[in-house]
Amino acid sequence: MTLTYIFHSGFVLETEQSILVFDYWMDPCGVMDGVLRSEKPMYVFSSHFHEDHFTKEIFEWKKLREGITYILSKDIYKHRRASKEDADVWLAKGGIWSDDTISVWALGSTDSGVSWIVETEGKRIFHAGDLNNWYAKFLSDDNPDQERYSFEMEEVFNPIAHEKQFLGELKDIRKVADSFDVVMFPIDGRVGNGYTLGGRQFIERFKVGLFVPMHFTSGFESSWRMKEFTDEKDITFWEINREGETIEI
Repeated sequence: MTLTYIFHSGFVLETEQSILVFDYWMDPCGVMDGVLRSEKPMYVFSSHFHEDHFTKEIFEWKKLREGITYILSKDIYKHRRASKEDADVWLAKGGIWSDDTISVWALGSTDSGVSWIVETEGKRIFHAGDLNNWYAKFLSDDNPDQERYSFEMEEVFNPIAHEKQFLGELKDIRKVADSFDVVMFPIDGRVGNGYTLGGRQFIERFKVGLFVPMHFTSGFESSWRMKEFTDEKDITFWEINREGETIEI
């Protein structure tokens, strides 16, 4: 199978039998132009309603070809970003769906929506959506148990409580699976000090074949900081260099 980086948290995974598209937002290199010409069944996933993970543009694709199944987080419908009939499958945390080609589990997030586990052709894939230890930099402060307000996330948060939620979500994921062939996970330098902590906590708890960073906007190199930790665990790390880049799995 091949994995192609589109942009931000967007990827295309092409297998022998199907094509999976995760969290499409923007496509600066025109990756989808070729993908939409394929005759393989296509499954389109959107983990939540935020504009950097979901766009209504994905629904235009069904005008260009047949055989697309849209699998979306229910919060997209809840926030009125799409109509109920736009998606073939709506899932919230704990939801399960399958057909003859893929099996899908919707797991939790520490932000909006869900994270995804997908099994297909003997491979198990994880896409985190916005699941992460987003407030890791505050854990080293003098008062990490003190509530604060995040202008970026527009919410009041407690760093310790947030981490407990994140680790709780990882426990719930382990109830479904403890190993993955491919993991796509946020390594976002904007988090500040400790921006790799969520990724490190993930690989400490799961067996991972290939770790793929995502959700970075401060330069590709910022995500490569994670490689020293995956190397320690003998996990392959994809050093993404550009939009449209493809790796063989």
